[in-house]
Amino acid sequence: MPVLARIALLIVVSLLGACSSPAPQTSIVFTPRSATAVPSDVLFRAIGLVGTPYRWGGNTPAGGFDCSGLIGFVYRDAAGIQLPRTTAQLSTLRAPSIKRGALQPGDLVFFATSGGSNVSHAGIYVGEGRFVHAPSSGGTVRLDSLSSRYWQNTYQGAKRIFDEGQVARNR
Repeated sequence: MPVLARIALLIVVSLLGACSSPAPQTSIVFTPRSATAVPSDVLFRAIGLVGTPYRWGGNTPAGGFDCSGLIGFVYRDAAGIQLPRTTAQLSTLRAPSIKRGALQPGDLVFFATSGGSNVSHAGIYVGEGRFVHAPSSGGTVRLDSLSSRYWQNTYQGAKRIFDEGQVARNR
């Protein structure tokens, strides 16, 4: 077999091998502090940020927040839990998916606000049908109700960051 043909074959095999590899999974990084954290730590921190200005790409109280920046900051600051940065990464976390009727405080809720079914927005469920989120340019971090028509129509699902033992300790 000529050298160029061998090189071409190696390239094709390499590319096919790369295409068949599983996509890297996004994960949660826990610190020693996260072992003692409970959902209420996250809720108090998130609710305390209500009124902070929205800023696309923002992830600090001083600079403002977008939705995933708010979630990442709150979990890192209040619970020592490092989450992926983007909403798409958050929605594909290797964490339990939660049915809407089983939501617990601290769960992440996801929405398709750009049409279709692709997740484009996220918030932190605080209980009693409400969630904290950083909604849009010109807005501020706020509490909203999952029962509003808009959020009902765009709701895509939820993920649980805290395990059942941590949720039970918080009750």
